[in-house]
Amino acid sequence: MKNRSVLNTDAYDKRRFKEIFDMSLGLQKVRGEGALPMFEPLLADIWASLYKMKPEILAGDVDSVLKVNKTLMDRIMADESFVYYRSFTRLDDLLSAIGTVKFGEKTNQWLADQKEEDEDFQKQIQEIHAMQRRLQEQDWQEEPGSGSRVSEEIFNEMMTKFDEKLQQLLQNNSHSFSQALAQAMQETKQVKDGLKSLLGGCSAGSGDVELKKVPLRDQLALAEKMASDKTMKEIAEWAGRFKQIARKKQKSIHKESMGRRGVTLGNDIERLLPMEFGLYMHSLSKNDFLRRFVEGQTMQYEQKGREVLEKGPIVLCLDQSGSMYKLDTQSKGFILTLMSIAKRQRRDFCLILFSTLTEIHKYEKGEIKGSDMVSLARTFLGGGTNFALPLDQAMNVINESRFKQADLVFVTDGEDTLNDSFLLEFNKKKKEKDFNVLSLVLGSSIHIVEQFSDRVIQVYDFDDAGSFTAFEI
Repeated sequence: MKNRSVLNTDAYDKRRFKEIFDMSLGLQKVRGEGALPMFEPLLADIWASLYKMKPEILAGDVDSVLKVNKTLMDRIMADESFVYYRSFTRLDDLLSAIGTVKFGEKTNQWLADQKEEDEDFQKQIQEIHAMQRRLQEQDWQEEPGSGSRVSEEIFNEMMTKFDEKLQQLLQNNSHSFSQALAQAMQETKQVKDGLKSLLGGCSAGSGDVELKKVPLRDQLALAEKMASDKTMKEIAEWAGRFKQIARKKQKSIHKESMGRRGVTLGNDIERLLPMEFGLYMHSLSKNDFLRRFVEGQTMQYEQKGREVLEKGPIVLCLDQSGSMYKLDTQSKGFILTLMSIAKRQRRDFCLILFSTLTEIHKYEKGEIKGSDMVSLARTFLGGGTNFALPLDQAMNVINESRFKQADLVFVTDGEDTLNDSFLLEFNKKKKEKDFNVLSLVLGSSIHIVEQFSDRVIQVYDFDDAGSFTAFEI
């Protein structure tokens, strides 16, 4: 079997690219749209150039059909943006795969632009594709003969001329090709950052950790969805913003929960007992204090966090009536942030979407799969508003939990009526199960919501500071 690579690829590189190619619908799609005869081998070389520690162009001549690939790889690997971004992509399966898709797309687009501006270039590509189809038909229908060899020789000559033309175009339009490469790498990084925003928790640096836990096939599927879906990008942006805010809120709560619980030994200067400072200030006891301080034997307050008890689920009742559609991507970022808090606190998370009907999604310990995330992004109920349905479902979920101290967050921009018997039963259950209801009301009356809530906050949208109160649960 002939080597179809123009790089120093080995058996592992070729096998690994085939595995990733089979996983990636994005790579398969860009291969199908390829403007060049040997486009799949070109994609394999682009991937290897991004992934390998020390990719190198093969010295010497290559087959005529691969000359175009070699010209393109020479140009790609010499580009400044490629050299810079390779520090992020090497040995990174996901970034290398996304980068290959993006490079393939931008290369195709650049070639399409050249065809529009240069009739001779367009004619050459058409003739090459026609000859390639003819050779393929001969391979299928005829025994190899002299006619086939002549066609192959003609095809090789055509590819040599085409390579010369391509080199000329790359030289004359170097800036536009560099721009295309830079854009490809920038979009690659944006997709990776978006994935970290979607999957990461409320701890700094958790995005990379959580991403590594996801199987590569699922990473690729989610990345490709984000790369092509504007909604997913917006959700990722909102999730990233809200999780940063939640991180500060949760950190503040942790600090406030710390209390002084007796005396211990140590050398934390902020927690030293007042008498130790007195010993330091006295000339006769100063040296003894310094010795004990260095040895960690000075007396200080013992500081412990409040005991962490297992709590019931975090339940989010989210209005998805028609009027909420304008805030859909914000709301999805809000959902993912509350889910990350549930995950950090090792609490189950239940999402109840409601309008005049309900849709329930349960996530054990706040864990969500990539496929579930894509499905969630596509979901919007529409319709009118019914409060009783989601509240009844929320009570059922909380009753199923063996833990008390659940948190229910109710979000709506609408109004509804609730009968007295329902409110009486709901508030009775709330007291029995010891759960709290925080309601966020977006621009409507709070009269009904007040009757079943412990706290009601009126906000303009999810980016209103009042909404961030939910991140304190």
